[in-house]
Amino acid sequence: MELLDAHLIPAVDGVAFGLLLFVVAAGLSLAFGTAGVLNLSHGTLYAIGAYTGAELSDGTWGGLALGLAAGTAAACVAGAGLSAATAPLARRGHLAQALLTFGLALIGGDLLIQFFGADELPVRVPEALDSSVTLLGHRYPAYRLCFIVMAVLLAAFGTWVLTRTRMGAAVRAAADDPQMLAATGHSPRAVHTGVLAAAGALAGAAGVLGAPIIGPGPGTSENVLMLSLVVVVLGGLRSLWATFFAAIAVGEVQTLGVSVAPELAPYLLFAAMAAVLVLRSRFAEPAGAGAGHGSEAPGPDPVARLRGLLAGRQAGRAAEGPLPGGNRSVWPARLPGRAAWWQAAPLLVLLVVLISLPALLDAYSISLAGSALALGLLAVSVTVLTGYAGLPTLGQTAPFAVGAYATANLADAGWTVGPVQLALSALAAAVFAAVVGPAVIRARGTTVLMITLAIGELTGAVVNQLKSVTGGADGLVGFPATQALWGGEGMLEESELYNYALVVAVVAVALTLLVLRSPAGKLLTGTRGAEARMRASGHPVGRYLLVAHICAGALAGVGGSLMVTVQQYLSPADVGFEIAAFALLAVVIGGTTSVIGALLGAGLIVATRDWVAGSWPGHGPLLLGVLFVATVYVLPRGLAGLRGGSGGGPSSDAPRPPDQPPPAPTPSPAGKVSP
Repeated sequence: MELLDAHLIPAVDGVAFGLLLFVVAAGLSLAFGTAGVLNLSHGTLYAIGAYTGAELSDGTWGGLALGLAAGTAAACVAGAGLSAATAPLARRGHLAQALLTFGLALIGGDLLIQFFGADELPVRVPEALDSSVTLLGHRYPAYRLCFIVMAVLLAAFGTWVLTRTRMGAAVRAAADDPQMLAATGHSPRAVHTGVLAAAGALAGAAGVLGAPIIGPGPGTSENVLMLSLVVVVLGGLRSLWATFFAAIAVGEVQTLGVSVAPELAPYLLFAAMAAVLVLRSRFAEPAGAGAGHGSEAPGPDPVARLRGLLAGRQAGRAAEGPLPGGNRSVWPARLPGRAAWWQAAPLLVLLVVLISLPALLDAYSISLAGSALALGLLAVSVTVLTGYAGLPTLGQTAPFAVGAYATANLADAGWTVGPVQLALSALAAAVFAAVVGPAVIRARGTTVLMITLAIGELTGAVVNQLKSVTGGADGLVGFPATQALWGGEGMLEESELYNYALVVAVVAVALTLLVLRSPAGKLLTGTRGAEARMRASGHPVGRYLLVAHICAGALAGVGGSLMVTVQQYLSPADVGFEIAAFALLAVVIGGTTSVIGALLGAGLIVATRDWVAGSWPGHGPLLLGVLFVATVYVLPRGLAGLRGGSGGGPSSDAPRPPDQPPPAPTPSPAGKVSP
């Protein structure tokens, strides 16, 4: 009985928290399931309502009503604006939407802080609710009980509108059959705008009412977004009741779970999210998997098989006559000299510029350049997965973190030789990628984004909890400096650290380019572009993707090791979700299949975040958000697309959904790598 009494209040708190998440997640589910928008700025819509409600709260019922009306209206207008912002991306897939809305979230968060201040705002509730009541012998805040009632009424009203009204029928029709909806005289575009406005209104109303529970302040929007994503994944998009029970479960884990099992609670949510997504991807056969698992059985050498297939295709083309535009053989004996130099020119120019930087920049800027190289290797690993394997990822910071913390701990244990640190960190990251790889490679499209996001967040939870290895929230600092070679002294000067980082980055990028240009790279590209044909011809596609995932993990581990060497400290923020989004943005800036473009994108991000923002203190997130938005709109094919490379086509940044067949391969070289 005493145990029940001890956990009663956390359990009731879990109901209140869960209902708050249900209202927010219902809007997120509506935006994604009906309007087809993966909205990573949904937490910002909640923050708009929370800040507005807190600012207008004066301890009276009128202040609460005014705050509710104003906060809901403001978030509703923001949701409608989001509809206009995402309209040009309708045919570009969820990756572009995710980057755009994340950029809008950065902009919105910066503007909210500039307008309302960086401190968490106090919220004044009506005097009648600013007290406690007796609940089964315990004192409990009256506002939270009132909030439970208001949240239930709000959820019931939303459910009634969606299921019992003509407006709700139009919304459901827009999701199921927009062509039929248009035939009835309704505008799918207007319904789309209305859905996102309604989703914003739900988030804003939840923000106003939930401000006394999750107060408005820095970090509020990201926390609400992550928890809402977990709710939507656990509950699915087809049933509000499933979303309701998932929200209550998440709320109980966040309150009762922390009380009962504080060591396990940080892992439960994202572990459950990953498990649900993996199970769904297991039951949903991936695109092109019609050959079944039997196609994974051992057989003739896969490279020889692909050569035979391509040779047969070339013979068929020869019988038909020359292709328009000249010879496009997939396996040319060698590039013409002029074409080879033209392709290598950007790489050579970039290398000359990088070598000359220590003579041109001050010590701080040189340090930033070294950090950019480390982030660039992370971005290159994302390019391998997103651009070549067709697995868009928001969790590549997980092996990046493994490599980073491995290097920091090796240095602390006296293993300070750089090549040894790199090799062991890459090995640790590769082992990590091999362990989690089977959970990733089965899924496709947005599901991959969500699974990798869950893996990244789980890794972040481990970083915060495993203080003996990671230092927890304080991070690691004070470990010995890295030695470039055996018997040398630790590198302390910025120029020394930069030159070491440059050598490592050049070697890593060169090896990556060699692999991507090799038959193995062509097999990987063929897997992304024609998975069904690859499986049908007997290729072990799953093995190809797993090997690519492991190699990309090792490359990310090298990047993490390099970051620790350059910075000489390590904090959880260096391996968090924001860095994962930056790496993905760097890939989109450069072009999804451009290795050198990813490095340039990383350099642009670091320059914007740390150098440009230095001249405008406090506005780094705003500048980065503008960079996100501009990249999505202005560079749909990345920098490689500007020079006519294969850095990304109209669908290169749109992950292939699992229910759509892969496109037929084009006559262009299957493994072409954009420099």
